[in-house]
Amino acid sequence: MRVASGSRGAHPGQLQAAIPFTVTYVVIGISGLCALGAEVVWTRLLSLLLGATVYTFSIILAVFLFGLGIGSALGAALARSSRNPVRHLGISQLLLAPAVAWSAYMIHGSLPYWPIAPSLTQSPWISFQLDLMRCVWAILPATLLWGASFPLALAAAAGGRRASGRLVAAVYVANTAGAIVGALAFTFWLTPGFGSQDAQRILIVLSALAGVITLAIRAWPPWKSARHAAAAVALALAAILVLRLVDGVPPLPGALVALGRSLAFRLGVRNPQTGERYQPNILYVGEGMNESVAVSGNGRVRLFHVSGKIEASTSPKDMRLQRMLAEVPALIHPRPRSVLIVGFGAGVTAGSFVPYPSIERIVVCELEPLVPQRVSQYFREENFDVVSDPRVQIVYDDARHYMLTSRERFDVITSDPIHPWVRGSAALYSQDYFEMVRRHLNPGGVVSQWVPLYQSSDSTIRGELATFFSVFPTGTIWANNERGQGYDLVLVGTNGPATIDLGQVEARLRSPDYARVLGSLEGVGFKSSLELFSAYAGRNADLGSWLAGAEINRDRRLWLQYRAGLESYTEQEVDIYAQLARFRRFPDDLFVGSDSLKRAFMGSAGQPPRTP
Repeated sequence: MRVASGSRGAHPGQLQAAIPFTVTYVVIGISGLCALGAEVVWTRLLSLLLGATVYTFSIILAVFLFGLGIGSALGAALARSSRNPVRHLGISQLLLAPAVAWSAYMIHGSLPYWPIAPSLTQSPWISFQLDLMRCVWAILPATLLWGASFPLALAAAAGGRRASGRLVAAVYVANTAGAIVGALAFTFWLTPGFGSQDAQRILIVLSALAGVITLAIRAWPPWKSARHAAAAVALALAAILVLRLVDGVPPLPGALVALGRSLAFRLGVRNPQTGERYQPNILYVGEGMNESVAVSGNGRVRLFHVSGKIEASTSPKDMRLQRMLAEVPALIHPRPRSVLIVGFGAGVTAGSFVPYPSIERIVVCELEPLVPQRVSQYFREENFDVVSDPRVQIVYDDARHYMLTSRERFDVITSDPIHPWVRGSAALYSQDYFEMVRRHLNPGGVVSQWVPLYQSSDSTIRGELATFFSVFPTGTIWANNERGQGYDLVLVGTNGPATIDLGQVEARLRSPDYARVLGSLEGVGFKSSLELFSAYAGRNADLGSWLAGAEINRDRRLWLQYRAGLESYTEQEVDIYAQLARFRRFPDDLFVGSDSLKRAFMGSAGQPPRTP
C-alpha cells in the first residue's frame, strides 16, 4: 500500500490506517461535488423562503463558509489526535447522509411554516437576523462535516506521516474538481432535470457512498476477522438507513414556490365568511435551469409566480399593466412592424401585439424556457396564444447578452423585467442597459419599461426615473393606479421627438383592422385611446425639481440592487405616487389634436390635469 513520504517516527497504528491515494481522491472528490451541489440547490431553495436579494445570497454563503471553516478546524484537530483517520473520514461521510436529509426536511417541510411574517417589521436588519438563524439551523450541520472532510482525507492518505506538498495539492485538486463538477451538474442538469427533491436524494446517496467506500476498504474481506464481519454488518445497516432517508425527503411545496417568504403568513389568514384558512390552488410547479415557477388560481384569477413572487396574473390591475406595456408604445408609434419583448411573464404583453395588423415580427427574449413552454398555456386566452403565432420568435437568452450580440433593430421594445430587488435584475434598470435599448430602436422607435412603486422608497424611484430619462430625455410616465393610488409605472421613451396625435390614434383604433386591438383594450377597462392615454402621469420636462440630485444606476455602480434589497420590506407606493402626481400637467406639445379631442381627453382622466 502506498503512503505519502514525510517525517519519520509516526505511530505504527497510524501507518496501518492509510488508504490508497486513488480512494482518497475519489472520496474527497465526491465530498466536494456534494458540497457545491448542495450549495447550489440550497441557495435556490432558501432564496424562495428568504427572498432572492443579494443579501440572502450573502447570508447563505456566509453560513456555508463559516461551517466549512469551523468544520475544517475541528477535522484538523481530530486528524492530529486520531490513530485511525480513515475511520473518521468514513464516518464523517456517512453522517453527511442524515445531515443532508435534515437540511432537505428543514427547507421543504419545516422552515416555510415557521410563524414569521415579513410584515412584522420594516427593518431589514431584524429580518436578516431571522434569516441568518434559519440558515444556520438548516445547513450548518452538513457544512461542518464537509469542512472536516478535507483534513481527515489528508490524514487518511498520509497514513500518519507528514503530508507532502504534492499530496496536499493532489487532494486539493480532487476536491476542487469534484466541486466544479457538482456545481455544474446540479445547476444545469440534476435540479432542472429531476427537481430539487431528487437532487437532494442524490446528495444523500453520494455522501453515503463515499463513506461506504472508505470504510469498506478497511472491512474487506468481511470473513477476514470478526471485526471485519461486524463492520460489514454495520455498513449494511447504514445502507438500509440511507434508503429510509432518501425516501423521507419531502417534495418541494408548490405553495413555497408561489408565495415564498409570505407562505406562513398567508396560510394563517382565515376566510371571514367560511372561517377556513387560505390554501393556494397550485395548478403547475416547475423547476427550470434559472428559476422555479408556479401557476395558481381559482378559476376567476390565475397567477404566475417566479421564485416566491407574483410576476403576472389575470387580476384587473395586472391585466391593465400588461396591456399598457404594449398598447401605449404600439399606439404612439404610427405603424409598428417589429417588436422586442424583454421578459415573457404570462405572455399577455407579448400577446397584445398579436392583433396589430402592421406587426410583422415579434421577438421575445426570455431567460427561463419553462415560462413560454409551460406557463403560457395557462394564459392562452389572455395572451392570444402568442407562442403559436408564426410571427413570433422566442430567444432563450439574457436580454443584455442578446442585445450585445444582435444587430437587429425594432420599432417597439418593451421591457418587463423582474423586481429590481431580485439579485441581478438591477442590470436591466441601468443607464448602460437603456443605451443598448436605444441603439436597437429604429428612428422614431418607442420603448416602454415597467417600474413598480411598491416595495421601494421615493429616493429609489427617483433614481430609476432619472436613470431612464438620462437616456430618453423626452420620456413620459404612465400610471397603473389601484383605486386612484399608486401601484405601477410604465416609462415610455422615444428615439426622436415625442408627439401623440390624438385624432390619428383614435381613427386607427376605430378602423375595422384594429377591432381586435380595441377589444383587448376594452377587456381591461379602456374603451378608447383617450381613456388609455388618460393614464399619463407626467414627463421628464416637468419633473426637474423632483428628480434633481437623483442617483443614476450604472453598470459600474449598481446601487439599485443593494438599496432595493433593503427596501423590499417597505410599502410607500401611495406616498410616492402622491409626490409624483403634484407635477402632472397637460403638455400641449405632447398631445396634439383638435380642441374637442383635448377636452375629451382631459375629461376622460376623471380629474383633469392642471395647466401651467
